[in-house]
Amino acid sequence: MSEGDVALACASLLVDELARAGCAGVCVAPGSRSAPLALAFSRHGGIPLSVHLDERSAAYYALGLAKASGRPVALVCTSGTAAANFMPAVVEASQACVPLIVLTADRPGELRDTGANQAIDQVKLYGGFVRMFAEAGVPQEFDGAARYWRSLGARAAAAAAGPPAGPVHINCAFREPLVPAGETVDLGPDSEGRANGAPWERVGVALGLAGDEGAALAALAARTDRGVILAGGLAASAPSVAKLAGILGWPLIADPMSGLRKPASTLSAPWALCADEGFAAVHRPDVVVQFGEAPVARATQALAAGARELVVVDPDGRHLDPARHASLTLRSDPESLASLLCRVIEPRGESEWDGSWTRADLIARIAIDDLLDSWEEPFEGRVARDLSGALPDGATLVVSSSMPVRDLDAYMEPRTGLRVLANRGASGIDGFVSTVLGVEAAGAPTYALCGDLSLLHDASGLVWGARRSRAVFVVINNGGGGIFDLLPQSDLPEHEALFVAPHEISLASLAEAAGMEHVLAASPHELLSALDPPLRRARLVEVPVDRALAVARRRAVREAVAAALAAQA
Repeated sequence: MSEGDVALACASLLVDELARAGCAGVCVAPGSRSAPLALAFSRHGGIPLSVHLDERSAAYYALGLAKASGRPVALVCTSGTAAANFMPAVVEASQACVPLIVLTADRPGELRDTGANQAIDQVKLYGGFVRMFAEAGVPQEFDGAARYWRSLGARAAAAAAGPPAGPVHINCAFREPLVPAGETVDLGPDSEGRANGAPWERVGVALGLAGDEGAALAALAARTDRGVILAGGLAASAPSVAKLAGILGWPLIADPMSGLRKPASTLSAPWALCADEGFAAVHRPDVVVQFGEAPVARATQALAAGARELVVVDPDGRHLDPARHASLTLRSDPESLASLLCRVIEPRGESEWDGSWTRADLIARIAIDDLLDSWEEPFEGRVARDLSGALPDGATLVVSSSMPVRDLDAYMEPRTGLRVLANRGASGIDGFVSTVLGVEAAGAPTYALCGDLSLLHDASGLVWGARRSRAVFVVINNGGGGIFDLLPQSDLPEHEALFVAPHEISLASLAEAAGMEHVLAASPHELLSALDPPLRRARLVEVPVDRALAVARRRAVREAVAAALAAQA
């Protein structure tokens, strides 16, 4: 029996189980050793397949698709450094709880540690960043082989889905010949799998509502007047969190990635309030209840760290508390727990505490908007505000790490109809372009906000993938890493060369190489015009920003807010 036929037969059962588990797609990087896996996915036909030249880009594309769809996505590559290039996206998926199923082809045992071509140690290659690792072994025809490969696929999908969700790694060794000859392979009576397309094995988890701890939280919230609800990044919709804030009479501070920054329920300029020393000094909360990820802004993190008591709610029980201040972490679904609390806590009605936050928020918002609207030169804060406000309902905005996500958090006005996604697990800028393209593959109109270095870091993903996309990339071009102008490194003589990393790369030429439209938006009006459909192809909207002026603008915003709040004190 040909090794290629046995390998394809076993790989096909693995793939079929991933399909039964609802795998949203598979990203394949071309290679020889991975031929059985690639052929199995292609010939199955039940899982959308995309091919990517660059393994790192493939992995981030898969990350974006999994993040947007909420379903596992598979990755396939050949052996050697190809597998190592998946590592950054595996780290992000682990930290952000995004389900990936990483299938790395490998040399068989007899070729390992022999100097054989393209052979490295791939056993537990991704260390503790995966939820599960399996050394699949060389495919063989034996009694029970079907049960083995089906069980492996079902368990991998279940482990990826969690909780906590995250990446899994299956290392698949294949002997040559790798290409099937067309011979029939009998893997036993279980080859057809469970009836009616059911997975071979279902794995369920019941989280509950944390029992006595949930009751303790209800009692704590009910007796506390000076409290704050923080909504960080949330993987699923949680409208009851906003309802809970209203029942308690507490202000709601919602990150853009929470899905809760909506009119009439959340503060519009919470970062500005938390960053103002005068306001923060007299508005220290007794209790902060944080749902989901830690907040983006350091000032908001400081608010949580300065509360008398901090409670963190996360379905995966992660310790999302950089200051290590939390006295209670509840492993509970935010929506379920908030809904329960809404039912058992007596509505408090309007409170002076909540009113003081609301009045200050309005003052800060007016001060910010008046200042932003007075500037015609592009400024990152206004770009973030105007872009997030102008996108159509049903769109998805993907925002890069470094300054763009901070600016969106600081300046985005509450609105409905917009989904915001970001790679905040490890907060790297790598793979951003490919993440955006993967998000777009989930089906929603997709826009991106990033810096020039984030774009250039994944230029290979742009050149390879943008031709098959209609995404709009809004790129802040300040000639390097502008965030370092705001950090202590800015005082060093090596600041420009070592940290800013200035470049002279033409984004227009890069867009042309990627088959994209290029629009230069040197004013707020030009930015909004550049967002207008119809789109025939992907579009790169370049917004030139003066780095030195941007630093002064940020200082001016803080001063304007402080003056407005002081005048109303």
